[in-house]
Parts: sequence; C-alpha cells; structure tokens
Amino acid sequence: MGWKLKKTVVLVGMMGAGKSAVGQELARGLGVPFLDSDAEIERAANATIAEIFARDGEAFFRDKEAQVIARLLAGRPCVLSVGGGAFLNPHTRALIAEKGVAVWLKAGIELLWNRVRRKDTRPLLRTADPFQTLSDLVAAREPCYALAGLTVETRADYTIDTTALKVREALAGRPDVLSAS
Repeated sequence: MGWKLKKTVVLVGMMGAGKSAVGQELARGLGVPFLDSDAEIERAANATIAEIFARDGEAFFRDKEAQVIARLLAGRPCVLSVGGGAFLNPHTRALIAEKGVAVWLKAGIELLWNRVRRKDTRPLLRTADPFQTLSDLVAAREPCYALAGLTVETRADYTIDTTALKVREALAGRPDVLSAS
C-alpha cells in the first residue's frame, strides 16, 4: 500500500529516544525525505552542536534552531527530527502544529540513559552527574512533549522498524496528515 503524506511529521522527544533512526525508517516507508534539524544546523554553521553550544551558548543555538525548523516546515511534507529542546519553544510548537504534526517518541529514563551514556556529543550532559541531569531534563521537558499531537511509546524490545511502524499506525488515524494512496 502506498501513502500520501500531507503534512510534515515532526519527531520530538528526549535525546536517545530514537528520533533520527526512527525518522529515517519512517521516511523510507512513506517514500518522503528525511531531515534532521541538528544536521541542518551543523551544516549551516560548519560546526557541531557541541561546538556551537561552547562557542555561542545555548540561547544562540535555540534561536538558530527555531529559524532552521521554520525554514524546514515551509518545504514539502517530510519526516523531520528535531533536537530534544526544540519543542520547548512555544513559537516552534505553534508552527509545528500549524504546518505539521508533532509525534512524541516517549521513552523511559533507563532506555534513554542506556542509549546516551557513552556518547560525548550531548552538550547538556557534560555535567558532574549526567544521569541526574538527564533525569532532570526528562522531568522538566515531558509536560511540553505531552502537548504533541501524537504520542508513540518506544521500548527497549522494539526494533527501529517496529517503532517506525507504530508511528505510521498512529499517523494513519490522522487523515489530515496521512492517507493511503
């Protein structure tokens, strides 16, 4: 069965939730482009997210992130993965709701920790107690993520394909976003 994506699907959630991996698989299955706002920011700045944070600070990064997401939402419907903090911006949230649909990939703290603990590319986790920092971020951000149009649970026993299928199943309930063709 073919699919017609009418609006951009924006994957939101914590670092380690699987937004990029699931997004790539979802886009492949729907036959649409996959974009990653962090990769677009890095390409435009010719620097990594960690370097931008260190050089210019988080506020500068968040401003540029909002600009890039707005630009990407203005394009053709696609699957878009955004950084963990992007959905906290009320303007970005409203723009996503207007031009697309946010799908929260909801993952438990243990799963998130298992996926991010060995990576040094997460500037927000460069603290004395990264697990506590991650826990605090989850507690602070989940109320915002809960505002997403759809929520899909991710689990350790799910493959990338399984999670992508769960997202597609959730999107199938939104004919304004996805329809069979």
